[in-house]
Amino acid sequence: MPGLRASARLLRLCLVLGLGLAMASVIALGERLGWNASLERRQRWTRRFMGRLVAALPFDIQIQGDLPRQPMLWVCNHVSWTDIPLLGMLTPLSFLSKAEVRQWPVAGWLAEKAGTLFIRRGGGDAQRLREQISGQLREQRPLLIFPEGTTTDGRTLRTFHGRLLAGAIDRGTPLQPVAIQYLRDGQPDPLAPFIGEDDLVSHLLRLFGQARGEVVIHLLQPIASEGKERAALAFQAQQAIQHALFGHEDIEPRRLVKAA
Repeated sequence: MPGLRASARLLRLCLVLGLGLAMASVIALGERLGWNASLERRQRWTRRFMGRLVAALPFDIQIQGDLPRQPMLWVCNHVSWTDIPLLGMLTPLSFLSKAEVRQWPVAGWLAEKAGTLFIRRGGGDAQRLREQISGQLREQRPLLIFPEGTTTDGRTLRTFHGRLLAGAIDRGTPLQPVAIQYLRDGQPDPLAPFIGEDDLVSHLLRLFGQARGEVVIHLLQPIASEGKERAALAFQAQQAIQHALFGHEDIEPRRLVKAA
């Protein structure tokens, strides 16, 4: 039965990817003909694709809190590749993502067209990244980043990298902290995390072969960035997400270093 369930879900996923491929083809054809769709339109298309993709995933979704009414820098804990469609379906968003995502079929191409910024691990180009983030925010485009810099198993929270928030401080753009939580039978879901040497196909087979899990997306209170040091701002965002995920548990304050 799990094999049959996985096959049916994978078939539905393939149909969604086919829709995404058709959308990508329309965009590509338009570019060849000299009709370049605006970023806002491409983001709307990508949001629709993300919504269809999420509908094909084996999750029941609960959203707590309100969407922001102004462009912000979204910061979220990172558990799985599924974080991206789950958040991308909520509102038109650009993303800061690892370079490997660009190579994903259909989704990677659409992500690029939606304004995703791709970063190489250990690239050492902090100033360029800061300028890219600042540029997105200057254009009043909401941007989502994962300040942990990697995925976790959903049971812990890694230290947030303050350097990724420098662009928000430059522009005085508020942060929208988001906590994403994967649950199964009321406990952290062991199937949803996409970590280590995991590959996408194995992860899909494992996830689709089991009963539906639950995802809770917490849209937390925005945090003002103006006039703050980036380490202090990162700590404040990390603590807000920590409280949403794990209740009263606190994190140890880090030594705050004045931002360059």
